[in-house]
Amino acid sequence: MKRLFISLYLLLSLSFLGIGWTLDSLWQQQVEDNDNLDSPLIAFGLLLAQQPKADRQAQLDKINKQFPYPLQLFEKNEIALSGDVVFSETQIITTTADKSHELQFIAVGDQVLMAGPVDVDPRGQLRSLFTIFFYLSLAFVALIWVWPLSKDLKTLKKATQNFGEAKWNTRIELNASSQVAPLANTFNDMAQHISDLIENQKHLSNAVSHEIRTPLARLKFALALLPQYCLPKSDEQRRQEFLDEMQLDIKEMETLLQELLTYASLEVQQEPTLEKCELISMTEELTARLSPLSDKPINFHYSMDKMLIMAEPPLVERAIQNLITNAQRYTQTSIELYLSYDERLVFLSVVNDGEAVPEEDQEKLFEPFYRSKSQHKGNKGHGLGLAIIKRIMHRHKGQVKLVSDEDNTSFTLIWPREHLFVKPKMDD
Repeated sequence: MKRLFISLYLLLSLSFLGIGWTLDSLWQQQVEDNDNLDSPLIAFGLLLAQQPKADRQAQLDKINKQFPYPLQLFEKNEIALSGDVVFSETQIITTTADKSHELQFIAVGDQVLMAGPVDVDPRGQLRSLFTIFFYLSLAFVALIWVWPLSKDLKTLKKATQNFGEAKWNTRIELNASSQVAPLANTFNDMAQHISDLIENQKHLSNAVSHEIRTPLARLKFALALLPQYCLPKSDEQRRQEFLDEMQLDIKEMETLLQELLTYASLEVQQEPTLEKCELISMTEELTARLSPLSDKPINFHYSMDKMLIMAEPPLVERAIQNLITNAQRYTQTSIELYLSYDERLVFLSVVNDGEAVPEEDQEKLFEPFYRSKSQHKGNKGHGLGLAIIKRIMHRHKGQVKLVSDEDNTSFTLIWPREHLFVKPKMDD
């Protein structure tokens, strides 16, 4: 993390330095190209060349008294410069006198006018201070930007380490303006999903061990007694009843395992394969198949000929079946099914007139292995039916709602009205 911070900070600082230095060089070049600072000296040399040679020094002395500037006249043979230097009346020749001063020469007729020594750059030191201050300011701005990022990345690192140490409640809290806020939100969603899965698996493991313990204990006890029923003089009818009870225990465990597999398969995060699902015919077939399982009649009410939705038909059928079989356990007189729709949603309600579900149980009734305190009269179940329904509806971007009072208990499946086709019912 520290290496990332240093490399990013150096990258930004060097980028600012490079850009600033380049712009400064271009600006200096532009100034030197556009602003000819030698023009006044050239103009003065031309004016001085028009004076008689005998009057030039007197004119120069007069100017020096009014404007103290180092100007001197020399004969051309008195000036010795390195190389083949040709003096010109329209071009200034500049040489350095020392590290911080320079001399300028220009031809004045058959003489040479020397200006200097003058400072090479009288504001050079101040310019350097301003340049250093400019670059330090850029580096400070970069530090202001990088430092919060480094702190946020360090927070991310600490959170991932804590999560790797099985601290499942670890979450990242960053400002919305943080550069890594989207990454933190993604981490929080992932952590929440993983912690939910782990808690769910713990809950399922505990519940399964509890649910299987009872039939397994009965089977162990039955196996211990089995030799007594296999004796030659044993009662054949009692032996058959004993074996049937063992089969029921085995079937109970098989049913529990099948429910668990169904519940676990619905946890897989994959896009559902949607196809046309006709709710009316599916519900009618289910009511016809499930009616013989109970002496309570099932009545289906609807006001259209067809109701097509885009869904996974096996899962929709499973959800409706679970609600009907659940209602058969508790209803007193009959089970009523109502199919309807509005501008946005489709509703399928399964209503029974059994005992009301306590209000404190209604919120938890869709949790796996949770049983309402009102269960009685030998009603059996593993507490997975309603949990499976909730996952099925979530998979279809729908929901399941429970409304229970002293008169009726209603479970309603709700689908979004997407790609819905409704054919109104024709009058006879």
